Amino acid sequence: MPPQLHQSSPPILNPLLRFSPPSSPDNPKHQRVSTIQMPKFTVRKLIPLLIFVLSSLSVLRLLRISYKSSSSASRSSSSSTTFRLSPAESSEKTANMGPNALTEKELKLLSDTVTHRSPCNILVFGFAPQYLMLSSINTRGITVILEDEPEKIMIPKAEVNPNNTRIYSFKYHQMEVKNAYKLLRHARANSGCAPKVNNLQGSSDCKMQLQDLPQEVHNTKWDVIVVDGPRGDNFEAPGRMGSIYTAAVLARKGSSNSTTDVFVHDVHRTAEKWLSWEFLCQENLVSAKGNFWKFRIKGQSNASRFCSPETVLIRY
Repeated sequence: MPPQLHQSSPPILNPLLRFSPPSSPDNPKHQRVSTIQMPKFTVRKLIPLLIFVLSSLSVLRLLRISYKSSSSASRSSSSSTTFRLSPAESSEKTANMGPNALTEKELKLLSDTVTHRSPCNILVFGFAPQYLMLSSINTRGITVILEDEPEKIMIPKAEVNPNNTRIYSFKYHQMEVKNAYKLLRHARANSGCAPKVNNLQGSSDCKMQLQDLPQEVHNTKWDVIVVDGPRGDNFEAPGRMGSIYTAAVLARKGSSNSTTDVFVHDVHRTAEKWLSWEFLCQENLVSAKGNFWKFRIKGQSNASRFCSPETVLIRY
């Protein structure tokens, strides 16, 4: 028969955790029971805690995104500063200045050539801010730029090195793109358009001749010539026929030991392509990037024709 409990004894609890310490060796019969009861958590009490944890995580995430954004902006600002300080990296910044600007690869082809030949003499038909970079590379040479639109050359003096860079306002005479083929036929039939340097000065019946070029253009042996002007972007606009013809004649100035690198931009256009094949010649084409062709021409001041007969591609 089970023992009876005294009514004065407290009710038996059902603790969450119960432990019994070991009995004292002096009094093995006396045992003491201790109980620890864990607090009870209800769903209602857990909701505020859960909201606090989720809110803290959201704040931390926003702070992290904000930090990354500010770091990216800082890096971008630093890159812009580097572009202004470094001519080589400045090419990347200016490569996309407009629809007719040189691409990064095209500009690199030009800058690599100038770097290799520097110090040298550079002649550019057509102004663009990109070409100011050439004078920074060619610090001990000279750079001459011819531009027919005065508003394009209104640039701060600080951007031009007066010791080695000169920009001339030059007006191209009437040579519209729509007359490119007529001028090509005229040049083929007229002996006054032969590749002789003296044909560029004085009176000449060659309609390809550019009038009133600065005397410096005639007196200098050019190592690099760039044809990127006039704009020639529609049938009524001044075309680059005279620029390409003049570049071809100037490039042949000097002995056969000398060479001139001639670049022509926008060769995807018919006039630029025709005149390049006719006066700069396929056999002289050494490199091409995008719509930018590079010709290397040996000096031959007494040449009677520009290209070998078999390389002429434009037929009547």
